[in-house]
Amino acid sequence: MKNGSIKNTKKEILSDNWYTLNKYTYEYQKEDGTWETQERESYDRGDGACILLYNKQKGTVVLTRQFRMPTYVNGNKNGMMIEACAGVLDAAEAEVRIKKEVEEETGFRIAKVEKVLQAYTSPGAVTEIMHFFVGEYDAGMKLSEGGGAEDETENIEVLEYAFDEALRMIGTGDIMDLKTIVLLQYAELHKLLS
Repeated sequence: MKNGSIKNTKKEILSDNWYTLNKYTYEYQKEDGTWETQERESYDRGDGACILLYNKQKGTVVLTRQFRMPTYVNGNKNGMMIEACAGVLDAAEAEVRIKKEVEEETGFRIAKVEKVLQAYTSPGAVTEIMHFFVGEYDAGMKLSEGGGAEDETENIEVLEYAFDEALRMIGTGDIMDLKTIVLLQYAELHKLLS
């Protein structure tokens, strides 16, 4: 199958409230060479970064829990999600942004992070590329209780789990956030905690 070509792209902003929802109308060249008009909507929330904080000596990871309205309206009974620390880049470099997010959300100030991959989070609907990091933490790095930036109404709870327990929580459905699952599986595959 050859790559499709597009032409005559038109963009219409449908919503520009929290982030931007655009509608695109364009002509797409099919495999047989003919052209058809298509319409798609694309949600632009900017790119993001996430991190798995881990302590190799203790065999633990730091995660967060917070309310996520989209999960609530899609059947998550209380809307609470256990997740790796993450945030939108807001025009910052991914490494700079994730260090700031770690301090805001978890209270840890970490100096060294390692970028392990980047990926589109939901390519059929969202423009976001997520930058995935890992970083070691220890008790001496804890500067505050964390909880998120006050002006962002995040109300984040900081959690520390044994790594094996966090992996089990994927199977039980207690961890259902994809970026967190990817990072935990990365840690297992690359034996970060063994």
